[in-house]
Amino acid sequence: MIILIGNQKGGAGKSTLTLLLANYLSQIRNRKVTVVDMDYQQSIAGKAEKEKESFQQPSYDVVPADLSHFPEMYRLMQSKPSELVLLDLPGKMDDDELIPIFHAAELIICPFSYDEFSVDSTVLFSMVIKKINSKPALVFIPNRLKPLVKYETKVEVDKLLQTFGAVTPAIPDRIDFQRITINHIPLGLAPVIMPILDLIYDQYLMKEEEV
Repeated sequence: MIILIGNQKGGAGKSTLTLLLANYLSQIRNRKVTVVDMDYQQSIAGKAEKEKESFQQPSYDVVPADLSHFPEMYRLMQSKPSELVLLDLPGKMDDDELIPIFHAAELIICPFSYDEFSVDSTVLFSMVIKKINSKPALVFIPNRLKPLVKYETKVEVDKLLQTFGAVTPAIPDRIDFQRITINHIPLGLAPVIMPILDLIYDQYLMKEEEV
């Protein structure tokens, strides 16, 4: 199954969410996972290299790749239908090499925040995705919410995004997220992140596992 983690806006938390989901699926759910790091910064691939340098074996494979590599990689993905492939996408929409990736998606996860620029980028991302491939579920995750900030447009934004897909509970902005590694989710984050990851798994991945 091919799962995209993307948004047009950079800095939305795509790579962090990819790590959280990969750790959860491999360590909590015992699923076979491969992460394909297509983000320009390739921060996940960098973390994986550091793990190897410290002689710690990651619980899943991390593959750095360019968008142009996807067609060849897709043939390999199709030969392993039970494997969960997480694609951490770059924050862009103006590249035709994204089109076959969008066509291949079976689940799309989109982190965003409630500021105007992020919402506009998220809506544009959703419109393009749905025009190219309307089949996969689109799941929006409000991310990095400040605890003392009142988000006055939250209700309206949620209603707008729900015309494209589902909106999960929000993830607060916490310093703990900086300590996530390839093999480790900080214990203090468990009560915050586990309900959201459980929701995604139960609603979108459980049926796939049974098949």
